[in-house]
Amino acid sequence: MVSTVSTAENCLLCGDGSSAQTLLDGWLHQCRGCGFTWTARTGGNRESARIYTADYFESGGYRSYFSHKAQWRHEARRRLRWLLTATRPATLLEAGSAGGFFLEAAREARIVVRGVEPTENCAKFARDHLALTIWHGTFETAPLDDPVEAVCAFHVLEHVDDPRQFLKKAWSALTPGGWLALEVPNFASAAAQRQGLSWADLQPEYHNWHFDPRTLQSLLDSCGFEVRRWDTVLPRHYTRRRHWPRRSTVSRLVTDWAICGSLGTTHPRLGDYLRVLAQRPADGRQP
Repeated sequence: MVSTVSTAENCLLCGDGSSAQTLLDGWLHQCRGCGFTWTARTGGNRESARIYTADYFESGGYRSYFSHKAQWRHEARRRLRWLLTATRPATLLEAGSAGGFFLEAAREARIVVRGVEPTENCAKFARDHLALTIWHGTFETAPLDDPVEAVCAFHVLEHVDDPRQFLKKAWSALTPGGWLALEVPNFASAAAQRQGLSWADLQPEYHNWHFDPRTLQSLLDSCGFEVRRWDTVLPRHYTRRRHWPRRSTVSRLVTDWAICGSLGTTHPRLGDYLRVLAQRPADGRQP
């Protein structure tokens, strides 16, 4: 479903508040000017804090999180290898570090790491079980006195209350020339366009913002970053080798081949997850 409605909510990207399209039975708004897409408000202010509470942890998104440690460590190693293709930072900060598995992998690579995590259960696990330095709270309010050479945020930006505020905080947390690594659901993916509300990574009840390569690049540009590289990955990219023979994996392989025309797990634009590597300018320019 697509229709045009008037809305008092300005587009965060271009500031246009005159009109927007409603998508997917009214769940989303999309700016007619720049194409940026966000979840329609259902009343009151948009707040992400509720997804980080103990009740949410017990009843929803994190209930089975710690029973999948091997999977999270596998994903962490893959993300670290991707980051190291562009830079080898001496210091690294992860915003939304969850249980700390990416920081654990980076520490094993002799990088000095610290994290920020708003979910108390996850922050406590990372501190108590992995001996990591974690600040419990939101990234935007974290005391970050010492700049780092890399800031990473994987599947975080879609949750925050204000992505501009988040990115400005990331910019200020970086040394000149420092790197920002982001991964978010790709609203322009083949699966998103084909499946609509059934797309597993849409989650409008938890995701405030819905990015594609063009709108994410525009947002990063406006916040002072220089985008160096971006691509997309398919969910198979994070499948552990032991799960390759599963019927679901084989079925996904066939679907991916039909969409992308190859057996690869990355694609310039059609994968489910959008990855971006950007830099704070080395000349100290302000955004």
